[in-house]
Amino acid sequence: MYLSVPRILLRHTVVALLNGVITLVILLIAPLGLPAVITHTLLVAGASLVSSALVDGVVRFLSPTPTVMLGNAKVERPASTLSRRQLDDIDRR
Repeated sequence: MYLSVPRILLRHTVVALLNGVITLVILLIAPLGLPAVITHTLLVAGASLVSSALVDGVVRFLSPTPTVMLGNAKVERPASTLSRRQLDDIDRR
């Protein structure tokens, strides 16, 4: 998963906005004042933005880099049951 920095930021922002909308709907049902609802919604959106970025950083840290994956790859030669022949040995009819 190779994304550019603006796309990663966009993904985290979308996650934060969705969590904020869900929290806003839940808090509007509860009998709280409007300032409390707005404050809680902004705090949940900000916390989800930060936690999404932290989790993405942990996943990036734990996933192996392509060079490590290539370094650990084993080269397997195909097992051939046919004997090797020279080009002059080809039967032409």
